[in-house]
Amino acid sequence: MQSQEKINNRQLAVLVTLYTIGDSILVLPSIPAMIAKEDAWISGLVGLLIGLLFAMMFAWLGKLNPGLNVYEYSRNLLGKWGGQYVALLLTFYFLLMVSAQIREMGDFMTIHIMPETPIHSIILLFLGVVILGARIGIETIARLGELLFPHFLLLYCILVLCLLPEIDLKNLAPVLHTGWKPIIYSSFTTITFPFAEIVCFLVILPSVNNAKRIPKSMLAGTLIGGIILEIVIVLTIAVLGAPITANQIYPTYSLTKKISIGNFLERIEAMLAIMWIITTYFKTVLNYYALMHGIANLTKLSDPKLATLPLGMILIVSSLVSFPDIAYFNDLVANYWPYLDFTICLALPLLLLGLHFTAKKS
Repeated sequence: MQSQEKINNRQLAVLVTLYTIGDSILVLPSIPAMIAKEDAWISGLVGLLIGLLFAMMFAWLGKLNPGLNVYEYSRNLLGKWGGQYVALLLTFYFLLMVSAQIREMGDFMTIHIMPETPIHSIILLFLGVVILGARIGIETIARLGELLFPHFLLLYCILVLCLLPEIDLKNLAPVLHTGWKPIIYSSFTTITFPFAEIVCFLVILPSVNNAKRIPKSMLAGTLIGGIILEIVIVLTIAVLGAPITANQIYPTYSLTKKISIGNFLERIEAMLAIMWIITTYFKTVLNYYALMHGIANLTKLSDPKLATLPLGMILIVSSLVSFPDIAYFNDLVANYWPYLDFTICLALPLLLLGLHFTAKKS
């Protein structure tokens, strides 16, 4: 079903930027630092370069199938049963994504911000706002993104400027000390998390009012988000050092605790928490939007919004059962999640692209 809501290309670029940053701004630096050590920032650059190729592939698919989301043109290319199989895989993937992000929000808030609050309350409150965003539609979400993005950039610039005096370039040396093998291996994570995950925009692209400019907007959003994350990785390694970064669950949050200017400007890590909540919200609500369209496709619902409340009840349970504690969650994300991302976000789009050109030649 073609969406009646429309967003412009600038709004698409903003949404891609916010999605790319997502929860990665808080947790990403520690994952490549475990393997590549001081060269984690090089892994980030490799991830950004490959991530641009992912964005181009998704934009290409959207441009080749104007007015159709991934569920619809999968059915056209693979037939009824093949399309249903692809829809089932993507829907399950988005279900896991939203469950993980809701659980991540609950863990972070109960560990650092509101330790006396039960995690169930945090999850319920956050999920309620996500459901509200998904129900009001992609057009309103895009306008909210335009409204909040300048505030995010302002807070980000303030944090970067405040951290400049704390930089110790010795923490970045020696360059290529571990060799290229650990860098390439750790870049496997920086590619998938978050760049491959923008596969959810294959559901959103039919709402863009100028399909011809989709590739430009996708690349711009991915590039801006990737540069922001790369700066975060460099700052984290340069200020904290690779060993401390690798051993932190939320290294960027620990990074902001280092800010101390004139014994006056201190303890402003709440600014980072606000930034992270903004970007994580957009990543979660966009995945939820893709999830409810997947459910509507599988169950033949006339309106995807009918699935929002039942999905919410499922996700409350899923977020707590699928990820029983933070140690399990972190081990899953660091060691297994990238393989899931590559399977869903690379194999399926490449299959659809191949089938599109095969059908066109025949």
